[in-house]
Amino acid sequence: MSDTSRFVVSSEWLENELGSPDLRIVDASFYLPAHNRDADTEYAAGHIPGAVRFDHDKVADHSTGLPHMVPSPDVFADAVGKLGISENDVIVIYDGPGIFSSPRGWWLFRIMGAKQVFILDGGLDGWKAEGRALETEIPSPVASNFDAELRLDKVIDYHQMMSIVSDRTSQIADARPAGRFTGTEPEPRAGMRSGHMPGAVNAPSSSFSTNGKLKTIPELRQAIEAAGIDLGRPVVTSCGSGITAAIITLALESLGHEDNALYDGSWTEWGGRSDTPIETGPAKPTPAISSQA
Repeated sequence: MSDTSRFVVSSEWLENELGSPDLRIVDASFYLPAHNRDADTEYAAGHIPGAVRFDHDKVADHSTGLPHMVPSPDVFADAVGKLGISENDVIVIYDGPGIFSSPRGWWLFRIMGAKQVFILDGGLDGWKAEGRALETEIPSPVASNFDAELRLDKVIDYHQMMSIVSDRTSQIADARPAGRFTGTEPEPRAGMRSGHMPGAVNAPSSSFSTNGKLKTIPELRQAIEAAGIDLGRPVVTSCGSGITAAIITLALESLGHEDNALYDGSWTEWGGRSDTPIETGPAKPTPAISSQA
């Protein structure tokens, strides 16, 4: 059995598959201001041949005031259909550094019904470092039909999150760096309180990859267990704004854990409100509250 996640593909594999009729390549790069990188500019300057650009902030629910929230199935289907993608295609998603925003794209396509979705290990930076081909021509794909059906059980909203924090029906895994989780470092978004949801454990997104490549299955298991996550119980993943939470989701799914969901509003919603309970300092996870008590 391979030690590599079944959800990642190598640059060698992708290069050999370029031009395959059912292959669709998606640049789902997204950056924070601290990265000092612009995804659209980088895409125009050179992308993997045939790759189309997927913008997390454009293909989103814009009614909430929160960034890149999961769009309706109709909005998603219209956007990716225009990119020439159907739910039956082999879809390879990449970002710049490797394992940053591509897992969010992978997660979103999967919960919308795509059947074969993969992540490019090493990302565009790795592809470039290996001297592989790039193109600047913007593809003009033939529109396709994407039959989208949202897996609502995979997306957690604020009201569900309040219940989970109260009832401890799921573990909460927070992908933010330790300083933001404990409240010793400020949030990058202005006006946001620091700390974490009561009962949450810290599983920093950076602990699941090395040099833009997803860690091996044994290493992923070690990182999950080191964070205090029990693979025998449900997990809700969270982060700053719903992007890097999907890295924990990717690790869980790679380990065969399917009873997981992602809190879409994440800390932007939770920490931006004044009526949500917050803890600071190290994690103080508590066991599930038994319904038999």
